[in-house]
Amino acid sequence: MGKVAVGAAVVCAAAVCAAAALVVRHRMKSSGRWARAVAILKELEEKCGTPNSKLKQVADAMTVEMHAGLASEGGSKLKMIISYVDNLPTGEEKGLFYALDLGGTNFRVLRVLLGGKESRVVKQEFEEVSIPPHLMTGSSDALFDYIAAALAKFVAAEGEGLHVSPGRQRELGFTFSFPVRQTSISSGTLIKWTKGFSIDDTVGQDVVGELSKAMERIGLDMRVAALVNDTIGTLAGGRYNYPDVVAAVILGTGTNAAYVERAHAIPKWHGLLPKSGEMVINMEWGNFRSSHLPLTEYDLALDAESLNPGEQIFEKIISGMYLGEIVRRVLCKMAEEAAFFGDAVPPKLKIPFILRTPHMSAMHHDTSPDLKVVGTKLKDILEIPNTSLKMRKVIVEICDIVATRGARLSAAGILGILKKLGRDTVKDGEKQKTVVALDGGLYEHYTKFRNCMENTLGELLGDGVSENLITEHSNDGSGIGAALLAASHSQYMEVDES
Repeated sequence: MGKVAVGAAVVCAAAVCAAAALVVRHRMKSSGRWARAVAILKELEEKCGTPNSKLKQVADAMTVEMHAGLASEGGSKLKMIISYVDNLPTGEEKGLFYALDLGGTNFRVLRVLLGGKESRVVKQEFEEVSIPPHLMTGSSDALFDYIAAALAKFVAAEGEGLHVSPGRQRELGFTFSFPVRQTSISSGTLIKWTKGFSIDDTVGQDVVGELSKAMERIGLDMRVAALVNDTIGTLAGGRYNYPDVVAAVILGTGTNAAYVERAHAIPKWHGLLPKSGEMVINMEWGNFRSSHLPLTEYDLALDAESLNPGEQIFEKIISGMYLGEIVRRVLCKMAEEAAFFGDAVPPKLKIPFILRTPHMSAMHHDTSPDLKVVGTKLKDILEIPNTSLKMRKVIVEICDIVATRGARLSAAGILGILKKLGRDTVKDGEKQKTVVALDGGLYEHYTKFRNCMENTLGELLGDGVSENLITEHSNDGSGIGAALLAASHSQYMEVDES
């Protein structure tokens, strides 16, 4: 062999060694990266853990906070707002009732014809109206005049058989999904606007008064019989269909709960005790917090960067607004610390709230062998084109951990309410049936979340109690529920009963 050949052989051998070393280094690096990604996943799983013992502590803490919130104003993170709803629908209600549902950039007007025990809801009609942007930041009169005009137009279109009895005023249930200080069943002052509304001259005013004046100006003879929120409407709709309903929970973009309390168990209530002996309490449970809640670094960062730091902590770990965002934050950490998606962090992954809970749900429910839906979502939303099956499995695992924690904590919250009502145990063999009405997009559309929540509630209550507990989907509390509350608080109620 000549010198040149030997030299070439040495160079070749060196090149092969260098290439081999590169491959080994790459493998070590990628296995190191993978190990880091797995470590992040394991840590998430540990920090989000919700063993039954912890859930029972959360439920106990919820019950304690409920007692504190009922004892005095500001006594608890739970507002425990007295709703002044002391008559829930029974199914006996008859007549034509209206509802107005104002909770965002659109509002709905509805009419519902009730036929009593036999016929129930005979007919319902509704119309959706969008609010022009300039009215969301204009004057109070301008906004309520616009709403009253839409109501008057809707009333004018009453069809055959859809009229109130002669000599009677039309009655309306008003669902107003903004912070209100309720002062009676049919009055409440606006604390502040949210959701893009900013009309200074409405703040501090009675919103029912504002609507009533606008209806008077247009010559519409209609009385607001009840001012409610969507959670109380869900409770009313649930009770109308199932007389054993004791509580309602909304699990949607946000979350809240309302329940029926014994009036004498509300120390901060200073009025006359209602004839029914009952009062519906709007818990505003999204604001619940406890040292027992399993919070992670992702939750703390999300809260710190939110518009309301330190507030709505329970909502931020269980509701639809935030679940997808928590998953995004975990993926972001994996991308930064474990180069999970390659050497660079995908730019889209850095955008807060780009990954919404419906996307998360679609990935979580993916049953295809190659997890095709996961791959498509990553490509379409985050512009991450190539992902291996191994990576996709990790992403489904993250969705599962975050959704499971939210679902199990929701169940613990419901257990807290049942404990407060003494419905978490079986009394001397009596078979007490308990129904909880639920609504909201998260509950309705995220099947794994719903199933996990219901199974967890069964586990926590044990066989004896859980067989007497029913969770029912109570649809459209903000619409039909409000009309039903107008019926159960009608000024003609006594006349009809006599």
